[in-house]
Amino acid sequence: MRHLTENHLLSNVQHGFVKRMSTCTNLLESINDWTLAIQDGHSVVVGYIDFNKAFDSVSHEKLFYCLNQYGVRGELLLWLTHFFQWPNTPNTSWCFIIFCC
Repeated sequence: MRHLTENHLLSNVQHGFVKRMSTCTNLLESINDWTLAIQDGHSVVVGYIDFNKAFDSVSHEKLFYCLNQYGVRGELLLWLTHFFQWPNTPNTSWCFIIFCC
């Protein structure tokens, strides 16, 4: 961790594994950002995805086809495709997807 912090390799919005930053501080900061966006008249859509072995037995090719048919396209579909193609993708991971319009 010291190497990462000393060389400024972590994003300033990184909450996991950082002193005084946790999933709780991440949630509080997120709720604040969403509230500000709504107060400014923007729409906020938040999706929570639990990847806990959910896709181990599903054909990823079929999954991406179905997502595309349901309207999941562009950068989000590309991100999901890349996520499942990474070697050693963790079988337990939470992903928060946030769109502000």
